[in-house]
Amino acid sequence: MTDRRLTPANGRVAAAHLEGWVAAERYVEGEAAAVAVPVADLLAAPEGARDRQLLLGEAVTVYERRNGWAFVQAEKDGYVGYLDAAALRGAGTPTHRVVARATHVYPAPDMKQREAMALSLGAQLTVTGTDGRFAVTPLGFVPLVHLAPLEVPETDPVAVAERLIGTPYLWGGNSASGIDCSGLVQAALLACGIACPGDSDLQAALGLQAEGPPQRGELLFWKGHVAIVRDPGTLIHANAHHMAVAIERIDAATARIAAQGEGPITAHRRL
Repeated sequence: MTDRRLTPANGRVAAAHLEGWVAAERYVEGEAAAVAVPVADLLAAPEGARDRQLLLGEAVTVYERRNGWAFVQAEKDGYVGYLDAAALRGAGTPTHRVVARATHVYPAPDMKQREAMALSLGAQLTVTGTDGRFAVTPLGFVPLVHLAPLEVPETDPVAVAERLIGTPYLWGGNSASGIDCSGLVQAALLACGIACPGDSDLQAALGLQAEGPPQRGELLFWKGHVAIVRDPGTLIHANAHHMAVAIERIDAATARIAAQGEGPITAHRRL
């Protein structure tokens, strides 16, 4: 049984490496592209529900363009879906990522200028030089303090997640404008160079089953939910109770989730 979230096939087209495994009218190698807008919704079907989001500069493989939609697979986690074709550009070579919760792109190296766009933690940019306290990019000028080289990962997923405290909860969200539980975990892990799928059921296979009291950086799972352990007594998670990314006591969250009918902790994983 194939998982449609991770299988680049839609009946009309399929990735060439799937020939003989899934049925399709044609099999294609696909073309490399990148997200050209600050945040793009990755949909289950054209005009359909949002599964996840992709950020500026993130790489995809395009397997089909049809009626204004692009059928793609994200490079970061293999997630498959449909993007507005206008949200894509040719493949790029990003050099830096946004490490602040959010930042702005300016038309000049001057913070008093009217900003051109806002970018989320995790967005990727190509830096071609510097001008004072700003990075020069094809899109404009970005504060250097908000960027880090792609090849230099962070070391603490919890510290990354804490930058997003207060971010509104958004089902399928992956940005500082709105994020869900698995989006928060993925953002934190990817920033530290740790491969991470997009949804909590897939994330439950990460690492090893942990024993004993929860430790910083470990993951706790419930039915349809995931949180990052901040310390033995607290966790951080994007949740519908607070409708935001919040810190909460582990015992309080566990009791509340059970009272809502979602059951006990189902997995405790150490990365």
